[in-house]
Order: sequence, then C-alpha cells, then structure tokens
Amino acid sequence: MRFIKRRQFLRTTLAALPAAALPYGSLFAANEAATLDDVEAVTSDGKQVLLKGADVKDFAARLRGPLLLRSSAGYDSMRRIWNAAFDRHPALIARCSGPADVMEAVKFAAANHLLVSVRGGGHSLSGQSVCEKGLMIDLADMNSARVDPAKRIASIEGGALLGALDRESLVHGLATTAGTVSHTGVGGLTLGGGFGRLARRFGLSPALA
Repeated sequence: MRFIKRRQFLRTTLAALPAAALPYGSLFAANEAATLDDVEAVTSDGKQVLLKGADVKDFAARLRGPLLLRSSAGYDSMRRIWNAAFDRHPALIARCSGPADVMEAVKFAAANHLLVSVRGGGHSLSGQSVCEKGLMIDLADMNSARVDPAKRIASIEGGALLGALDRESLVHGLATTAGTVSHTGVGGLTLGGGFGRLARRFGLSPALA
C-alpha cells in the first residue's frame, strides 16, 4: 500500500476541483503557494492605506459569497449602478449571501477603518451605493421578500427589489405604498422617502422589518 503526505493529498485534490467549488471562488488560485498582492484602499477619512494580501485572503475565506477585486471576473458589472454618472471603483466588493457575510464585511471594514458603501437594489440616484477605493457591501444576492397576509407585514432582505415585494403582496390581494419603478431597491426607497402612486391616500412607504 502506498501512502502520501496530507499536504500532497490536499494539493492534488484542490487542483482537481472546479473553481466554483472552492471557498475563494475565482479570486484565488487553487494551490497553497498562491499569494495575493496588497490591495490599495482608502479609509473613511480619505487616507490611503494598503490592505495586506494575507488579511484580504483571510477575509475572503470567512465569506460564503465571493469577494471581488479589480482583477476579478465580474468586477466591472458588479460595481456599476443604475446612475451611470457615477463610475467608481471599489477596492473590494463583498457579495454577501446572508447576514453573517454582512457582519464579516462590517467587522473587516471597521478593523481597517475603510470607506464603505452598501449596494441594495443598485438604483442609487445619488450614487451612494458605490465608493471609490473602499469596501462595497453588495446585498444583491440577499433578495427575498415575504408577506404575512394576516399581520399585513412584509419582511424584506436588503437586496430585494420593489418588483419582488409587489409580486408577493399581490398573491394575497394586497397592495403596498411602494414606489413606481419595479427595479428600485426596497431598502433605498423606504429609507429615502417612499413616494409612490398610493402615497396621496396612504402616505409614504412604511418601515419594513
């Protein structure tokens, strides 16, 4: 019987796996010798900083969703928002898959004093969902909408769009005081005003759980 060392076994196994099966997605190479260069970023007060590659790699490993750098596949499409007047390039984009990812992103940003933006629906007329050389916390994959018809309460994830809220409400014969554009994020609308077609009769969009 032939025995192989644990390290050799892991290296061979990882090399055979597709990139999608790896915890780092397409960001890191599938071998233990892979290194990541330091990443240029800015703090919340505008100072230039260098994030150590090892720290960024460790951050990526703690996320269920992918962490994108400027060199990552899909980075350009994910940094863009509806208002094309804002053409900014975050140092990092954390594509969060759930609350735990959001918590990890916030902790990483706080530990490194990073400039942060949060992308919900990505409409952002004022451009605040994307930042230059900071950490963009992307909630697009957190997009569920649930409606309790008895309590008439909607529970919405941070990346859900108005179209999803409308669909879930209409199934129960309910309507909401949401906005007029289906691809607007629910979070941005309710926190930034909440004007819609029913506003004159029922008021602005209510706070959603």
